[in-house]
Amino acid sequence: MEKEKYIQNLCREAKEAANQIMGISTEKKNKVLLKIAGALEERKKDLQAENNKDLEKGKESGLNQALLDRLELTDKRIGEMAQCLKEIAALPDPVGEVVNMKTRPNGMKVGRMRVPIGVVGIIYEARPNVTSDAAGLCFKSSNAIILRGGKEALHSNKAIVDIIKDVLVEEDLSAGCVQFIETPDRELVPILLKQNQWIDLIIPRGGKGLIQTVVENSHIPVIKHYDGICHIYVDDQVNFDHARQVTVNSKMQRLSVCNALESLLIHEKAAPQFLPAVARELHHQGVELRGCLQTREILEKENIPCPEATEEDWRTEYLDRILAVKIVPSIEKAVEHINTYGSHHTDSILTDSYWQSKYFIEHVDSACVFVNTSTRLSDGHQFGLGAEIGISTDKLHARGPMGLEDLTTTKYIVLGENHLRE
Repeated sequence: MEKEKYIQNLCREAKEAANQIMGISTEKKNKVLLKIAGALEERKKDLQAENNKDLEKGKESGLNQALLDRLELTDKRIGEMAQCLKEIAALPDPVGEVVNMKTRPNGMKVGRMRVPIGVVGIIYEARPNVTSDAAGLCFKSSNAIILRGGKEALHSNKAIVDIIKDVLVEEDLSAGCVQFIETPDRELVPILLKQNQWIDLIIPRGGKGLIQTVVENSHIPVIKHYDGICHIYVDDQVNFDHARQVTVNSKMQRLSVCNALESLLIHEKAAPQFLPAVARELHHQGVELRGCLQTREILEKENIPCPEATEEDWRTEYLDRILAVKIVPSIEKAVEHINTYGSHHTDSILTDSYWQSKYFIEHVDSACVFVNTSTRLSDGHQFGLGAEIGISTDKLHARGPMGLEDLTTTKYIVLGENHLRE
């Protein structure tokens, strides 16, 4: 009962705060965001001291290197967190925008106005930058947010939230518009997911297990972000050197993130020349290749080890130095493979053919479909959204990286002059 009361009080405060910030000006919101950005950089040492507590505990508990990498707050990452808030401040405010205003035959005007969703709950794992990104996006779109981070980043997340709340209070705003669940107790999550009276949307960010648990237990609408099983298809009509660079960047620029490359598909005409070159570079960087029979035959001649890829490999988000490789006879077979085994996150074709790229864009059923672009560029910041609150692999109401506009809904507004229905 005590846990339930804690969550309900937190949700009630968030709802009250959401009503308050609904009416504040864009200028005020931008001022607050810039002030938070400055405070993060000014208090960098404090943040890193708290982050070190999480890193030490993570090492003691056996967190793998990928998770430790996600967890660490380097000078660069704190700078990037601050920069994201500055970019969010510079973006147009979607709240209050009127779209699709039309005049009916009787002179009545009908349109839609963008309004905040209300209270957004986000449940996420060991990435402290999500705390500031999500809070900044929700604040700019006039939503209150309830943050439930993973236990691995408890000290880091709390330190970030404390900075944000300090600025809110200094600006005479309710600190309740950014709420943080300060205990890692897992029993609080099912309680949170039942608070549909106060919370309007839940966004889980993390592993498939976390997301499935949230979906199965939530009484609140959920935006889902399942695995990032991202593909690249290398066409036979392509500059192989350029394709090699994009492929390596997609896999190696950062291993532990959802837009890293996990499966590489190569046209059979391109494979004899392209595969040995890209395989040598990836192998040199410590990547284990797992391939189909044709892949293994080519790499055997190059003395590059390549165990057989299993059915499970095509469905796995490794987040590690492992890459599944398959040679396909056509673009149609590549698309069929992606739509069968992919997670509808991000998939890219590398080709110099307009018609092949057009076919790929039209037929791949993913939130983000790229041409001659690294999958690592599937990101709200890279798309000009300032940051993202998540990457939705759903189709309703948002798909792909979610920015400010995706954190609003619309209501119909009607302007008339004593109009009556006849």
